[in-house]
Amino acid sequence: MYHPRFKGSHYDIGLKFGKILKKQNIDFDKIISLDDFQKDFGNKSQKILSNVFPEVCNEIRGMTDGLNYPYEKFASWLLCMGCCYDPKGCTAFCFIHNNTVFFGRNNDLPPFLKKVSMSVLYKLKNGNSFIGNTSSMINFEEGLNECGLAAAMTILVPTMIVPGINSVFLVRYLLEKCATTKDATNALQSLPIASACNIILADKKGDMTVAECAPKKVFLRKPPTDENFIVAANHFSSNEMKNHNSSNWLNLIYSSDIRYKTAYNALKKIDYYDDVEHAKDILSGKFGFMCQYDKQQNFDTIWSSVFDISNNKIYRAEGNPSRTKFKEDIRFNRRVLKKKNSI
Repeated sequence: MYHPRFKGSHYDIGLKFGKILKKQNIDFDKIISLDDFQKDFGNKSQKILSNVFPEVCNEIRGMTDGLNYPYEKFASWLLCMGCCYDPKGCTAFCFIHNNTVFFGRNNDLPPFLKKVSMSVLYKLKNGNSFIGNTSSMINFEEGLNECGLAAAMTILVPTMIVPGINSVFLVRYLLEKCATTKDATNALQSLPIASACNIILADKKGDMTVAECAPKKVFLRKPPTDENFIVAANHFSSNEMKNHNSSNWLNLIYSSDIRYKTAYNALKKIDYYDDVEHAKDILSGKFGFMCQYDKQQNFDTIWSSVFDISNNKIYRAEGNPSRTKFKEDIRFNRRVLKKKNSI
């Protein structure tokens, strides 16, 4: 996993990153292959993205300038992610223990993506600083910003795909522009959403929400009054959104219901003392099936994250957590402390 740090304007960050990739002689024509539907979807979604999030379009423009690659083709490829390709796994949860807010997530993908995955520190000229983790670039699967807002996505098998903002750009938007879960849910209810996804949110106040999102509806799922946690996998678990699950989702998203139940049952237990270790143990599969994929599936947990949101701490296992140790990422903590000390 790469650990770049970017600072400055969106365009300058994109240009710098594009030039770095250009030096590596990556042939994006061999990577980017779009069918007619994806081309049409991508072109229409670009126009929507430029209206609601022009800053990130500037970053894409900078990257393609650095790569000397067509902007339209590259942007369309990024916007197809998470909705126009094969569905993948992922399990996420948030919980409160001893008045401290925690977040955990496994990112489950084909193993070859492990080599290109990144954990990026952004210090933007205009926008929140954040650390985001991605198997792509510019868009993000999860992250934590300097305000103490954690955001992550899980994709679903959609019943409908329309031009709009995909799940990984939704996460990027929320990390960059929102400070609280309330800010983020307000934004999601006004953004044009391209496909089915869960957006998991938690902030320092302990406000936890799973936004179950589809192009025509967003339902905000909160923990019941007798629970201090919330879980999401690769299906909608609310009755309100069940009609937006594809009928064949159980066969396509790598035991989503089993992973959900494993996390739910483990968080329902209150007889634990070390909250960070409890989160790690859930992600590592010590309470049941979570990351124990068969090698023949060509599918694995390629990284795991635990955020101690209350204390601005990030722990990450860069590989399957049942075989890889979690290490603290101190880049973000130093950034936050430096900012506080300068006030």
